[in-house]
Amino acid sequence: MARLRVLSGSEVCLVLAARGFTEVKQRGRHFVMQKRQGATTITVTVPNYSELRISTLQSAIRQSGLKRKLFEIS
Repeated sequence: MARLRVLSGSEVCLVLAARGFTEVKQRGRHFVMQKRQGATTITVTVPNYSELRISTLQSAIRQSGLKRKLFEIS
């Protein structure tokens, strides 16, 4: 398994947006991204920091349901 890249909150939001998520609001230093899937809605909160901790990035990946490979070092 490859290592995760160091990403900013804005970069994570760009990856999410490319996969169908939309920014629904910004509260302070956090973006709230959502994606509708049938009758459910997936919500991911992403801090707007210049560098996210790996644990925070892992949490966003888990919440989004996207593949980890999208965020790994190529």
